[in-house]
Amino acid sequence: MNNNYYAVIMAGGVGSRFWPVSTEENPKQFHDMLGTGQSLIQNTFDRLGKLIPSENILIATNKRYKDLVLKHLPEVNENQVLLEPAMRNTAPCILYSALKIKDLNPNAVMIVAPSDHFIENEEEFVKNVETAFNACEEQDILMTLGIKPSGPNTGYGYIQFEDSAKAIKKVKNFTEKPDEETAKKFIAQGDYLWNAGIFIWSVKSIIKAFESSLGEMCTLFNQGNSYWNTNKESDFIDDHYAKAENVSIDYGIMERAKNVYVLPVEFGWNDLGTWGSLFDKLEKGEDNNAVINAQTIFKDSKNNIVRSQKGKKVVVQGLSNFIIVETDDTLLIIPKSAEQEIKQLSKEAQE
Repeated sequence: MNNNYYAVIMAGGVGSRFWPVSTEENPKQFHDMLGTGQSLIQNTFDRLGKLIPSENILIATNKRYKDLVLKHLPEVNENQVLLEPAMRNTAPCILYSALKIKDLNPNAVMIVAPSDHFIENEEEFVKNVETAFNACEEQDILMTLGIKPSGPNTGYGYIQFEDSAKAIKKVKNFTEKPDEETAKKFIAQGDYLWNAGIFIWSVKSIIKAFESSLGEMCTLFNQGNSYWNTNKESDFIDDHYAKAENVSIDYGIMERAKNVYVLPVEFGWNDLGTWGSLFDKLEKGEDNNAVINAQTIFKDSKNNIVRSQKGKKVVVQGLSNFIIVETDDTLLIIPKSAEQEIKQLSKEAQE
């Protein structure tokens, strides 16, 4: 394996749209959402470990999830876990990780990837990441992987690229989640990709981009340059991290930089953002019902997703297109068409 290859797994989100399984105390990345026997963060770590030395994979998460990370990934040491003491979106966390990695290896190239995505063809994913790594080692560029769209989905951001014969395309612009009419126009044009939030660059290039676009944040974090990978690092982060601007990497860096490129990819990607998106990726039984953990009987019922505690017997009659989820203390039964209301429902239930 190439010792210049590094990864940062972003694992600080709450995943409130997967309530009641995903909670603030135990978010979705620490659950076996797919019924594979592994949590999503374990799946992500193993996938990246096919290309990147395991000791070079860092996990960025909220301070409160430190014990969960170490429980799910016993092979990592504490220096591989970046603990955010405050929620400050993705840009501060990525700068922190880039400076920490640069201290270890100034020649490093790194991938930043969410902890909770589904990727069907892992061999293709690894091949695509290696292609991006090679490009970023040779050139001062910032790269992202763009998913070839299967339809006009309004749940994703879009990346427009300049058409060329080369595999890696220059990015024209980024667009936040569009309405359906706009999404249809994007698909018809043929020069748009879904933004998966997976980024690749050399540590030199990303730090240079931060110096150009987010200089104040660089000044703040550069005060810790003598502390990275020492026992003083955590104290520095505790004292300084919350002072960083609350800004995403997309808005703070990618939308402003002039050297952004995209590799169009097809490896069976799904961001697993909702119960409905999870349903799409699960195996279906008779009448297109998807089941995780439960022992089920369906009567006059189709297109449902049922998730229960292990071995629970669940009988469903006369329901179609529903989400049925049971945990220790909660039972959720809601039409799939209303799944965007789950986030608000979780707040009401907690109150």
